[in-house]
Amino acid sequence: MIAERPESVTSKKGGMFLISQTPPDQTHTPEDFSSDVKDIYQAVDEFVKTRVMPNMETLEAHDNALLKQILHECGDQGFFQVEVPEAYGGLDMSKTTATYVGEALAQAGGFAVAFGAHASIGMLPLVYFGSDALKAKYLEAMAAGKLIGAYCLSEPGSGSDAQAAKTRAVPSEDGSSYTISGTKMWISNGGIADIYTVFCQVMTPQGTKFSAFLIERNFPGVSTGKEEHKLGIKLSSTTQLILEDVVVPSENLLGEVGWGAKIAFNILNIGRYKLGSGGVGGSKAVLNASTKYAKERTSFGQPIANFGAIQEKLAEMCLEIYAAESLTYRVTGMIDEIADHAKSASEKLKAIETYRVEASIVKVYGTEVLAYCTDQAVQVFGGYGFSEEYPVARAYRDARINRIFEGTNEINRMIIPGELLKMGMKGEIPLMQAAQKLQAEMLEPSFSDDTDDAPLAAETRVVEGLKKAALQVAGLAALKFSNKLGEQQEILARVADIIISSFAGESALLRTQKMMASGKNADTQIAMTQVLVHDLAEKCAVWGREALSSFTEGDDLRLNLAAMKRLTKHDSVNVVALRRQIAAAVIEADGYLN
Repeated sequence: MIAERPESVTSKKGGMFLISQTPPDQTHTPEDFSSDVKDIYQAVDEFVKTRVMPNMETLEAHDNALLKQILHECGDQGFFQVEVPEAYGGLDMSKTTATYVGEALAQAGGFAVAFGAHASIGMLPLVYFGSDALKAKYLEAMAAGKLIGAYCLSEPGSGSDAQAAKTRAVPSEDGSSYTISGTKMWISNGGIADIYTVFCQVMTPQGTKFSAFLIERNFPGVSTGKEEHKLGIKLSSTTQLILEDVVVPSENLLGEVGWGAKIAFNILNIGRYKLGSGGVGGSKAVLNASTKYAKERTSFGQPIANFGAIQEKLAEMCLEIYAAESLTYRVTGMIDEIADHAKSASEKLKAIETYRVEASIVKVYGTEVLAYCTDQAVQVFGGYGFSEEYPVARAYRDARINRIFEGTNEINRMIIPGELLKMGMKGEIPLMQAAQKLQAEMLEPSFSDDTDDAPLAAETRVVEGLKKAALQVAGLAALKFSNKLGEQQEILARVADIIISSFAGESALLRTQKMMASGKNADTQIAMTQVLVHDLAEKCAVWGREALSSFTEGDDLRLNLAAMKRLTKHDSVNVVALRRQIAAAVIEADGYLN
């Protein structure tokens, strides 16, 4: 659903953003959305506002019958069909469209979780790994909302190590079925689902093999625990799934025996970039609410929107959303570039897997922007923000889960540099060559000091410097620790933050440059990009120094700190004036600058 663009080698491989430049006209932005994409967003947004939001209090009291009814209505509206192949009653639309739907749902917090637990992680294992017979049996009914799905990976005590599952599947002697026993935990839609995607260890003569099955609620031996008493997302059903000698037909195996990790992690990649869009949607909702409240609430005889401290909050929320939105749809657009030409579900899945690093970046950045924006919204509302009578209280508690879902942000911070280094070592991307070239360049005293007075040229230099800073620290750490680098989580986390920052800064920069080239008035976007890149450079300089100081010393440390200083060098800008400019635009627009 994204407009056609010339092919670019940099947009065809995950991780290449770190070592290459993307022309602005080849980046994907919300301004490219077709009318079809916008129409679906509007339909979902209207449904949420008219059908879900008026019933939030009842739904949060765990009226699961009403929740299931509303989910059925989503099926009637065709909302679940976006990513389903046409052969099974679906619309087979782009990943950008599906992600944009998630943004529209985000204002409803827990309902977005229930929706995504079915439409995304609930159905997509079947879409990508189910046999034709299994799809014929279940998929059309799931796409129509007649059967609700759930994804069952976590277990009591397993934490983030999903493959340490203790749930066991024992094959029958004739091979016609498996007997499965175990307990799965934190299952979204647990109390309302009809079909569960269950990950377990299959017992084979060669040992256990992590695998996945579809299990029906009405199979004998299937039961669910009580509803969890959660901090947030209260309306979503979250229970344990208890399996006691459940006999499951062999044809309900997804993929092949031993494919559990492949299925789990590929589906999690999808969930990750969708959580990013949820962060965007939720953040827009609280910024809009905060702006409206700030214009109406008076103190000392004037609206609090007139006060600089409030304006700074509104401006910072807006520019962070701009960055999160820019990187989210840049990634889904890159996925669609490949997936649009795929001839099968497995080929589409490869497009998603290619951008697994970017999916983790979107997840971390989007969920942390949401955490920031909901916290600032409560502050703008003051005491009323702490009252459940006002909308930001629910948003605040609902936002907290997103940094835990689909792999904690700490796990994703390990994935980002880990996967990039793995891709480089395998020769999938020329990462090692780029790191070696940088080491040679660092001997030049002014290797990053070229100048250009073109608009946003300074920000372009800074972004390229941040990418090199990530390469510098990652390359040196890899040389120092070799195959034990994975044990240096504090260093990897700082490398990840520099990588995330470079991608966020570049995504916002490219989007703004593209708007400028199209002749649109981008004054506010330019201001947001300037402040964003300035702030990211400041943070990256600190992370880089901390990482380098932890494993280098003496002359090596001095040389590398000097290089880090040059790589993160940025011109001083009047961030106070720029934030005032951004705030004025936000106040005039009554919220985010759509």
